[in-house]
Amino acid sequence: MTVEKEAGPMTSVGIVTGAGRGMGLECARRMVGTVDRLLLVDLDKKTVSTAVEELSTSPHATVVEPHTLDITDRDGLAGLAARVRELGTLRAVAHAAGISPTMADWRRILTVDLVGTALLADALRPLFTQGTAMVCFASMAALFGDTEPRPATEAALADPLDEHFLDRIREAVGPDIEDPGMAYTWAKRGVQRFVQREAVRVGAAGGRVCSVSPGVVATPQGRQEAEHHPSMRALVRQSALGREGRPEELAAVVAFLLSDEASFLTGTDILVDGGVRAGLAAR
Repeated sequence: MTVEKEAGPMTSVGIVTGAGRGMGLECARRMVGTVDRLLLVDLDKKTVSTAVEELSTSPHATVVEPHTLDITDRDGLAGLAARVRELGTLRAVAHAAGISPTMADWRRILTVDLVGTALLADALRPLFTQGTAMVCFASMAALFGDTEPRPATEAALADPLDEHFLDRIREAVGPDIEDPGMAYTWAKRGVQRFVQREAVRVGAAGGRVCSVSPGVVATPQGRQEAEHHPSMRALVRQSALGREGRPEELAAVVAFLLSDEASFLTGTDILVDGGVRAGLAAR
């Protein structure tokens, strides 16, 4: 029987978003045992509740609790931050929540994947202290297509919380951004750029922020995308390792980035693609 320790200032708290399945769930598994309290956040109440039940059977003393939350809900995020403050000290955040091109239109993709990331960081920033670390999920998709820096797009991406952000990025990129795949690419580029700026903002408090950019990973969401985009299978065949990634492989990288062993690593993106980029470069 696990005895629940009393919460207090020295209680370490972790957060995983998108924790109901896939890479988010694997990150949560890795975080059990590294913090005293683990808050699992997901839009789907059923999957996050199931995840809590599973992780609560761990022999570790970590207390796990569910939070059903839309990552774009400011009030909900404020409540999440208040819960962390009530429990103790924020130690680690794995932000895996997001949607992919087949799941929504261009506006929703940018809102969830980029604006949601900025909203989460905005809510949690006051809680950062010495040793707090956050990892945001970007994507290798951010490295494809037109990657030439352009002042208008860079200016729009620099402020995803601007109330006119969607109009600004639409004007900067043009009508192509209305394609969900293109919107996803720009959203994930925005995450990479956001992490650079956020690292500077939290660095003075001793906090760190990085991003990871997964390649093709065998998750339900990944399989859904592959069914609609056969080109993804071709990328896997041409990659250095010639296979899809496993969720636990991404979670291992995230676990390292959140650990004290990565204490000098911040403001950067880690590409975890099985050598897709290397394979394409070698052609």
